[in-house]
Amino acid sequence: MPFKLPDLPYEYDALKAYIDARTMKIHHTKHHAGYTNNLNNAIAGTDLEGKTIEQVLKKADESNAALRNNAGGYYNHNLFWKVMSPDGGGEPGGGLKKAIDEAFGSFEGFKEAFSKAAATRFGSGWAWLVVSGTGKVRVCSTANQDNPLMPKAGCTGTPILGIDVWEHAYYLKYQNRRADYIEAFFNLINWKEVMKRYNAAKK
Repeated sequence: MPFKLPDLPYEYDALKAYIDARTMKIHHTKHHAGYTNNLNNAIAGTDLEGKTIEQVLKKADESNAALRNNAGGYYNHNLFWKVMSPDGGGEPGGGLKKAIDEAFGSFEGFKEAFSKAAATRFGSGWAWLVVSGTGKVRVCSTANQDNPLMPKAGCTGTPILGIDVWEHAYYLKYQNRRADYIEAFFNLINWKEVMKRYNAAKK
């Protein structure tokens, strides 16, 4: 079966205190839909048809820009929508809290590192919280639609939290104020979902 554009887990205006409805609708129905359609076109008639998106990402080397950009765009946005919630914010608990404290000293230390990775990503890209093979967490960033599951992304691990810092994710509300958008994002983080991903990544 071809990949399908997922429905959002909330209405387009559900995050309007921090991300306006128009941005959410355009982002989902135009950008994410475009990546989905282009991904299906890129794998049509190849041995990647019928594979999971994670399997596709592992094959998305730098020699195939269409596959890499669109597979990344599809996966990254699937994660992005789910790690946000109208009831988000606060801090994580459980094992993830312990892992963050060990890696960054405190939640504030994590917030500073994550914000810096997002703010200093030149041009378009993503900042991530990832889980390494040893179960430790770290922050990194990738260019364009690359992500940590891809070869030569400059960042490795299982992504459990990601922020989109392409201008289309925030420009209508924040214009060039990326730092304000990043600060607002912390009020939306669905830590329940991130913790679920953390526990799955450790297995």
